[in-house]
Amino acid sequence: MSHHIVEFKNVSFCYPDGTQALKDISFRITHGESVGIIGANGAGKSTLLMHLNGYLMPTSGTVNIGDVYLTKKTQQEIRRKVGIVFQNSDDQLFMPTVYEDVAFGPLNLGLDEAAVRERVDFALNLVNGLELKNKPPHHLSCGQKSAVAIASVIAMEPDILAMDEPAANLDPRSRRLLINLLKTFEHSKIIASHDLDLIMDVCRRCIVVRDGAVAADGPVMEILTDKTLLEENHLELPLSLQR
Repeated sequence: MSHHIVEFKNVSFCYPDGTQALKDISFRITHGESVGIIGANGAGKSTLLMHLNGYLMPTSGTVNIGDVYLTKKTQQEIRRKVGIVFQNSDDQLFMPTVYEDVAFGPLNLGLDEAAVRERVDFALNLVNGLELKNKPPHHLSCGQKSAVAIASVIAMEPDILAMDEPAANLDPRSRRLLINLLKTFEHSKIIASHDLDLIMDVCRRCIVVRDGAVAADGPVMEILTDKTLLEENHLELPLSLQR
């Protein structure tokens, strides 16, 4: 299914202050793949994710999402294909109630009230958050906010799901619920995280980013059991593999 494809070709990105955040990055993700993006702080993981739906545009190179090349003109089309869950849920939750937050995207797609209600209920049920529907987002716990942020993206029915540190600030139970939820998604998934055990649980493939470039790309168990490779990239073995 070509609409689930993500392809970066020789993508570089330089911030206005001159910081070179991405350097000639190339990879291709196909339908249904679950891919972890790992690397040290400042390696370029979040910058890479923000290119997936045009929050940032490449300085050079091309980003292809489902056979649509990212340009200023195609940003809106691509944002319907790719849903991004940011590291800080407060960046995504801004309406008076959870229902309104999750409904915001579908309403902007022009759906009628009944279709919006159906999408909101489906998405909140998926993250075990139906009982939160009428609550103000700022009254929720970190785990609940994370669930609602995910629901707000799922309600848009994207082809591709991208997440930046989805388990940050979650308690162990909320983290386990998140992992179980991610395992059920049939979307192509791209997850940037320092939580290598989560990556090992959820992803089949892993891309290591170092200084804005791809340092390694391969099967998740091959990458995450390579102690030397991880140490070279200022990472450690997943906790479950440490003795």
